[in-house]
Amino acid sequence: MGLAILLGIFSGCLFLGVPVAFAMGIAAASAFFYEGFPLLITFQRTISGISVFSLLAIPFFVFAGEIMLHGGIAARLVRFASTLVGHARGGLASVNIFSSMLFGGISGSAVADISALGSLLIPVMKEKGYSGDYAVNVTVTSSIAGIVIPPSHNMIIFAVAAGGGISISKLFLAGVVPGILMCVCLAIAAYAVAIKRKYPAEPFPGWRAVVVAGAAAIPGLITAVIIVGGVLSGIFTVTESGAFGAIYALLLTVFAYRSLSWRAFVTAVTSAVRTTSMVMILIGFASAFAYLLALYQVPTLLTNLLVTISDNPIIILLMINVMLLMLGMIMDMAALILICTPIFLPIAREIGMDPIQFGIMMLVNLGLGLCTPPVGSCLFVGCAVGKVKIEQALKTIWPFYLALLMALLLVTYVPAISLTLPALFD
Repeated sequence: MGLAILLGIFSGCLFLGVPVAFAMGIAAASAFFYEGFPLLITFQRTISGISVFSLLAIPFFVFAGEIMLHGGIAARLVRFASTLVGHARGGLASVNIFSSMLFGGISGSAVADISALGSLLIPVMKEKGYSGDYAVNVTVTSSIAGIVIPPSHNMIIFAVAAGGGISISKLFLAGVVPGILMCVCLAIAAYAVAIKRKYPAEPFPGWRAVVVAGAAAIPGLITAVIIVGGVLSGIFTVTESGAFGAIYALLLTVFAYRSLSWRAFVTAVTSAVRTTSMVMILIGFASAFAYLLALYQVPTLLTNLLVTISDNPIIILLMINVMLLMLGMIMDMAALILICTPIFLPIAREIGMDPIQFGIMMLVNLGLGLCTPPVGSCLFVGCAVGKVKIEQALKTIWPFYLALLMALLLVTYVPAISLTLPALFD
């Protein structure tokens, strides 16, 4: 009965349009009340959920991404990508994807990727003869590479949700190859669609232009090197690397590029505070919610259910992916990481899957949810930036969905894609 109250109130709140974080908090408080626990327990579990030192890295990562977004780094990355890959058929689509790979590895945020690169590239793509839906679809689907390519605050959330014991530095390393794989699959899909629609190719500007644009972009890329390299080398903790990355980004955009105005700085700070607040509230209430799921033995019950259907690891992983994809269509990514990790990670371990590989699989899977209705925030932002109706974009986005699904299947069933790089640094 307690589990029915927990899930029923949570579902009801979502149906009424209550934000996910508060829906989890209300449901958890109601279940604690039904079980006869003091309501103080709800607040204790909420506070304990955010009293984790590694979570301090999140505001620094978010702030560094916002500084990059408003400080002119994105424009330099786009210029470099354009000189390097813009001469292929449908070249601006390749520029879009390659830029997402570079910028996503710095900001770690899919929405920031769309906001920065979409506002730059979608109008240019339209001007060069690309249809609006194609420009939006490329931008939206390539943006989720920022979730997987390090540094990513979602990896920190996963490590916390897993209960500790998972190395964030190994998660960072594990995300590199899958992130590149996603971009390659999307580039192939974009190229095939460009051939079918007979989109133009840009002239190659010459290697001198590539070198000049690369030299201008390298200082911005060093932000990711500081964050990831500092963690891997053992010089910094994850939190310290985030702080140094944010300081470097601020100094770079103020003193070197001189492209960060006071108004842009205030906007970056405000956005970072807002995003961090939402994430921390979500983590806190999700901690209380997950405590009750464990109390009601939901992971054990679901494990028994899946094993009853099949004991084949291939089938079990397929069922987990299908459930995550369906949940990703209706819920926020961070909330699902916090709720689903304690449920599905024990199942994955039971069938012999490495927790690092499971984490990357989950991030790729839930990233798809950001591109799908009805709660696909990346899809909404991309359509708003590109001034394209969501229905119009959805009619032609399926080749890009197929590309991402192919990448997801490879990450799920080929452990070496995620685990080779972390193994090299053991």
